[in-house]
Amino acid sequence: MDKNNKQVSQFRPTYISTNQKTPFVELYVTSVISALAGETIAYPFDVCKTRMHIQGEIASKTATPLKYRGMLGTALGIIREEGVLKLYGGLTAMMLRHSTFTGLKMFFYDNLREFMITTNKDGQPQLTFFRGAVCGMTAGALANMLSSPVDLVKIQMQMDGKRRLMGEPARVQNVFQAFGSIYAVGGVRGLWKGTAINATRAALVTLGDLSAYDLSKRQLMRLLEMPDNRLIQFMGAMIAGLTSAVLSTPADVVKSRIMNQPTDDKGIGLHYKGTIDCFTKLYTEEGFFAMYKGFLPYWLRIGPWALVFWTTFEQIRRFRGDEGY
Repeated sequence: MDKNNKQVSQFRPTYISTNQKTPFVELYVTSVISALAGETIAYPFDVCKTRMHIQGEIASKTATPLKYRGMLGTALGIIREEGVLKLYGGLTAMMLRHSTFTGLKMFFYDNLREFMITTNKDGQPQLTFFRGAVCGMTAGALANMLSSPVDLVKIQMQMDGKRRLMGEPARVQNVFQAFGSIYAVGGVRGLWKGTAINATRAALVTLGDLSAYDLSKRQLMRLLEMPDNRLIQFMGAMIAGLTSAVLSTPADVVKSRIMNQPTDDKGIGLHYKGTIDCFTKLYTEEGFFAMYKGFLPYWLRIGPWALVFWTTFEQIRRFRGDEGY
């Protein structure tokens, strides 16, 4: 009887072993290393996704009949027209972003999760779907509010190759020059341009790639009666990637457009007045499905990224003697 109870307990999706805050430095460093490992594979998809987000806007502003080349066509076009290294344009900004956003996101979620865990009727710790969603969205929004300027620089670095091809001057030489240039034009407010939609997107992404992983992994353990192993982690990561892409793509498209748009000498955007205006123009001028431009490369980016991130994250924890997250 005791043996059977012990066998069942290893599949029980509880938070007994994780209902303690991981030390800040350990959690932060583990998160950043895992995120950077994911970017080595997934980053070119992010560049293609951003280019596809902007493509319809470029056509409408320049009266040029740009074709929607799709993910593969966009990637091949970048390689042919700008060189293969442009598939990694803005990578330094992305690395800087993970060193702020991802570490903070995991820290906030870890603390919120500990606070939100309740006890079920059997006296076992549990995290309900609603509470997990609140943890993820809050953690993502808070982390993004602090790291949004880095995301702004990343978007502009990713689009600079296309600007050169269109005969426009380059905006970015390096990360530090970009920060200075943005600040010179728009001040502190300019550095946080698009933060509202960016924080919304980050909340939805975190709901998908963190909350969905955390909750789905435990449900999979219960339904399949399996321990927290690599297969469970793989399935949880793929569910998280798909959930994140479906929820956040529309906000991601709007974020890309707002952050990429040129500004006047007062730092005011020339194409869109704000988030609602961008959503409205996107829908009325380009149609509903324009809000899901770049979905395939976005999903193909998030799926492998989530897989590499969570596998690396879990293995580092296991190497250090910690329980699964």
